[in-house]
Amino acid sequence: MLHKQFDYLVIGSGLAGLYSAYYASRFGKVAILTKSKLDVSNSYYAQGGIAAVTDPEDFPQYHLEDTLTAGRGLCDYIPVEILVNEGPDRIQDLIELGMQFDKENGQLALGLEGGHHRRRVLHAGGDSTGKETTLFLIDKVLNNDNIEVFENQMVFELLIEDQICAGAKSYNIINNTNLLIEAKNTILASGGASAVYKRTTNPHTTVGDGINLAYKAGAEMADMEFIQFHPSSFYSEEGYTFLISEAVRGEGAYLLNSKGERFMLAIHPLAELAPRDIVARAIFDQMKQSQSNYVILSLKHLDKNKIKNRFPSINKNCEKSGVDMSQEIRIAPAAHYMVGGIKTKLNGETNISRLYACGEVASSGVMGANRLASNSLLECLVFGKRAIDHAEASSSVKKIFSLNKNEMHVNLKLEQLFLNHSNEIANEMNLKAGIVRNQKELTEISSLIESIENSFPFEPYEYYSVRLQNLIRVCKLLTTAALSRKESRGGHYREDYQKEEAKFLTHSIQQINKEIHYIPVDHRSQD
Repeated sequence: MLHKQFDYLVIGSGLAGLYSAYYASRFGKVAILTKSKLDVSNSYYAQGGIAAVTDPEDFPQYHLEDTLTAGRGLCDYIPVEILVNEGPDRIQDLIELGMQFDKENGQLALGLEGGHHRRRVLHAGGDSTGKETTLFLIDKVLNNDNIEVFENQMVFELLIEDQICAGAKSYNIINNTNLLIEAKNTILASGGASAVYKRTTNPHTTVGDGINLAYKAGAEMADMEFIQFHPSSFYSEEGYTFLISEAVRGEGAYLLNSKGERFMLAIHPLAELAPRDIVARAIFDQMKQSQSNYVILSLKHLDKNKIKNRFPSINKNCEKSGVDMSQEIRIAPAAHYMVGGIKTKLNGETNISRLYACGEVASSGVMGANRLASNSLLECLVFGKRAIDHAEASSSVKKIFSLNKNEMHVNLKLEQLFLNHSNEIANEMNLKAGIVRNQKELTEISSLIESIENSFPFEPYEYYSVRLQNLIRVCKLLTTAALSRKESRGGHYREDYQKEEAKFLTHSIQQINKEIHYIPVDHRSQD
C-alpha cells in the first residue's frame, strides 16, 4: 500500500473540493482524491448558475428571505445569513482570479430562477456555469505545485482514532493499487447521492460515498429524507436524459399538460418559477392524471435565436435527440440534489475532530427542506473557504495513529450479482421513495434492501461488497428518515401525511448504532 502524507486531504473534485483545495494550497501541501476523472462531478454539470447579490438594487436580506421561504421552516438562520453575506465576496474572489461570468452591456448578466424574487443568478457560457467554473478551477489546481491529484480513487475508509480523523484509504480499480494518505485535516466534498435513483440528473458515480465514510466513522447525518427532484429533466422513450435548467423557465418557458394548459398558474403565484418541490410535485400529479410519462416545456412564444444563444449546451443536447428546443421539449422530474447530508457547524466542522464537510455532501443548515435554486454552488465557495480558515486557526496536536493497512481486493465473481442488486434498488427507489411517498411503499423498499443485505455473500475489503454496502447504507438512511417524518415538507412528500406539522419543525439526526432522533431548527439571528 502506497503511503503519503499531506497537510490537507480533499475528497471530491466538484466546486467545493476544487475551491477548498486551491484555497488550502496557500497553507500547505494538498491531496485531491476523486472517484473518477477530475471533471466528473455534479458541479461540472450544473447549468443554471450561482446565486449571489451583485446588483446594487438587490440586497443580502432579500436573498436570505427567498432562501428561508424555499427551506419551508427548516433552514438554520445563522448559516443562511453567512451564505448571503459572504457569497458576494466569494464571487469577487473568483472574478479577481480571472473567472469570466457572462455579461450584458458591460455588467454581470443576471438570470432569474425558481423561488427568487430578484434576478441574481450569475452564469457562464450561457447554460454551462458549473462546467466553466470547475474547468477554471481545475486549471488553477493542475498548475499549482502544492496540489497533487489522484484520479480513479474509491475512498473506502477514513482513518479515525479517538474521534480524530487522520486521513483516508482509497483503491484504484484501474491499476489495482491501494493508497493510504495521512493528513492533518480532511475535507469531504464528495457530492450527493441522487444516483441511487434510476432516473437522475447526476453522474452515475454520485451514490453517497462521502455519506458512508462519515457515517461509518461516527459522524451525524441530518435530514436525509429530503431529496430534491428537478422538475425539468429531458424525457425520451429510451431513458436518455439530461438537465433542462430552471433558467429556461426563468426566461419565460411555460409548463403545459396533455391538454395544452399552463397548470402552474392555478397552483402557485410564481407559476413556473415556484420552488422546485412544488413544481416537481405538480408535474408528477399531471403525469398521473393523464397517465403520461412527461409534460411539455413550451418555448414557442419566445425569441428563437435568443433562447438558443442563451442555452447553447441544452440546445446542442436537444438537437442530438432530434428536438427543436425553440418549440417544445418533453420533460419529467428526476432525482437531482441531496438536501440533507453530514451535519456540520458554521465552519464545515463535523462532530469528528479534523474532519470537515462542504458542498452537497454536507448539511450546513442552509438548505432547509428544499434548496433554493443556484444556492448550491455558492454554498461550496462560502463554506469551503470557512472550513480551511477554521482548520488553519485550530491547533492540531500531533498524535501517533495506529494505522491499519487492510487493502481492497476484487472478486470478479461478485460483479454481476452486485450489478443486478444495484439496478433493482435504483428502480425501486424511483418507484417507492421518490417524489410522492407512503408508509406501505417505503416499508416495501426497506424490506427489499434488508433481504439483499442478508443474502449477498459480502467479503471484507472486497470492491463489490463495499460498493453494495455503501448503496444499502445510503438507501437505509434515506428510507428510515422518510418513514420517521410523518408529514409533508419541501423535498419530502407523504401522501398519507399531506400536511406540514409544527412538531416536525426539526432536523432528523442519524448516527451509527443510535436510533433516529430530532433536534430543533435554530431560527435565531446573530443579533
